[in-house]
Amino acid sequence: MREMREIGKQQAREAALADRLRAKAFGITPENVDEVIERRSHLLKSVLPAFSQLCQTTFQMEPKEMLQVLWDLWLPLGIKLAAQRQQLGRPLIQGILGGQGTGKTTMSKVLSLILDQLGYRTVSLSLDDLYKTYSDRLLLTQLDPRLIWRGPPGTHDVDLGLNVLDQIRQLQSPVMVPRFDKSAFGGAGDRTTPEMVTNIDIVLFEGWFVGVRPIDPDVFDTAPLPILTDEDRAFARDMNHRLHDYLPLWERLDSLIVLYPTDYRCSLEWRKQAEQQMIAAGKSGMSNAEIEQFVNYFWRSLHPELFIKPLVKDATVVDMVIEIHADHSFGEVYCDRANS
Repeated sequence: MREMREIGKQQAREAALADRLRAKAFGITPENVDEVIERRSHLLKSVLPAFSQLCQTTFQMEPKEMLQVLWDLWLPLGIKLAAQRQQLGRPLIQGILGGQGTGKTTMSKVLSLILDQLGYRTVSLSLDDLYKTYSDRLLLTQLDPRLIWRGPPGTHDVDLGLNVLDQIRQLQSPVMVPRFDKSAFGGAGDRTTPEMVTNIDIVLFEGWFVGVRPIDPDVFDTAPLPILTDEDRAFARDMNHRLHDYLPLWERLDSLIVLYPTDYRCSLEWRKQAEQQMIAAGKSGMSNAEIEQFVNYFWRSLHPELFIKPLVKDATVVDMVIEIHADHSFGEVYCDRANS
């Protein structure tokens, strides 16, 4: 029996160190690997009942289907965030950048559960929660008819975000965290009752362009599809310029994780799958043509090839990259690939 346990331990050691980039990202070395596995095993046991319930009720999945990603990614990431919070001595603002279907919401829910087990109070804040009110966005559309959908730079209340993050950083309690109801006004969406939260330790601040910086406007002269016409290029340049307004918000981030699809075009397929599932469940959803129009609109405003691809190579801005494959599985996890 003891021999079996030793074989199991040795396999766990080898597995933890096999992926060099991931081991480096989570601070795993041959010297501390036993301690890391021991700690993770204890955490797994304590988190498993709540995790199993979350899988079945929220994700509609069997827990065993997600156990490997829990062990390899979410548990070590939760432990890393708890350590960062400990070192800071004040609430940690963790940015999570990811487009449609990259799993931002799933990851935020699982991390909240893990961090709760570790004794840290976590609140999720989405860039969506910072949208301008319905009436303000109506005025915005009159000023700029190109802003037909909420989402691009300019449709958010940056001051609202700054106010909330600063209150949390300054240890104020309670804090009124803004919330947004996407179903209001026939899907146009509007602010809803804020959530009163006390004693926040960690903020998981996620969104499709959280942490994204403006780029050189000359790049748009030879931009990829669907930036095709002079009007498209003018729109892309204006959206790029509006990113400057968001920089004070990104300055509040202590760390930034990027959920990075190995092919940005996956988000179009993921969106189609999500809409088909909604239609199959009896809800209203967009047709494939409508989805393509919708996704192309966002690619015209902040194209992933132009904004996200260079960002993941910038270790001064991004603290961790988690690659996402077309089947939603996780690929490489790294901190600074260039110097690995």
